[in-house]
Amino acid sequence: MITVNNLTFTYAGGSKPAIQNLNFTVAPGEIFGFLGPSGAGKSTTQKILNGLLKGYQGEITILGQELNQWQSDYYEHIGVSFELPNHYLRLTALENLAYFRSLYSGPTEDPRQLLAKVGLGEDGDTLVGQYSKGMRMRLNFVRALLHKPKLLFLDEPTSGMDPVNAKIIKDLIQGLKDEGRTIFLTTHNMNVADELCDRVAFIVDGEIKLIDTPKALKIQHGQRQILIEYGLNGRWQQQQFPLDQLGYNSEFINLLQRNDIQTIHTQETSLERIFIQVTGQELGNA
Repeated sequence: MITVNNLTFTYAGGSKPAIQNLNFTVAPGEIFGFLGPSGAGKSTTQKILNGLLKGYQGEITILGQELNQWQSDYYEHIGVSFELPNHYLRLTALENLAYFRSLYSGPTEDPRQLLAKVGLGEDGDTLVGQYSKGMRMRLNFVRALLHKPKLLFLDEPTSGMDPVNAKIIKDLIQGLKDEGRTIFLTTHNMNVADELCDRVAFIVDGEIKLIDTPKALKIQHGQRQILIEYGLNGRWQQQQFPLDQLGYNSEFINLLQRNDIQTIHTQETSLERIFIQVTGQELGNA
């Protein structure tokens, strides 16, 4: 669906490239996470891929065609949800969607049904200027779905949302994947990436440091240990055991048989810890 070779881009007047020598592919039906702190090059890459930034170096093929050969019909096939919502604040949500819907030549979704899916079914006739940030983000998300795009670019899709509404959006994203859509997701929220992405790329200072599946990364960088928490003589106890040959570990088996076991956990690391370990940077750093 997307192939990027040696992508480099420097802003006008910039002293060094904002991104350099990026190489990656995104398969059809995949959720590909582009992860990194603010200023790492995530949004720059996305703006190039959705046609907003020109003058890049390298090769980009999207939907089987060189990106620079696409004309305005490109936007019939892709949907874009920006991190910062951009709507007409003096229009209602339905009026906004009706306008954007009119720009497409192909079949479109019913705006009222889309609003209902993100919990805005009762707010369609409300002026967008009266929406909270979270409501505007949800409106932004459904606007990207209006024309049934094959490829979606989502930038921080759950930003500004409470846990309930964030889950609604994550469930919808998973549903889009199940329908066969392809999703390029940029975020610094490692929990969102871990839940949704088939593969992730870590980008720092305009360079990709690593690409792999979240599961493979956690296995590779985690400890092959399990932690058992149990009650003994009215007190809370913890003990670790090596995961290798665990079934033959007599001390482990005796502990299971003789104590009130509360929890058993593998010592799996998190994407955030892996990111810091691989890149040497905190996610909050610019």
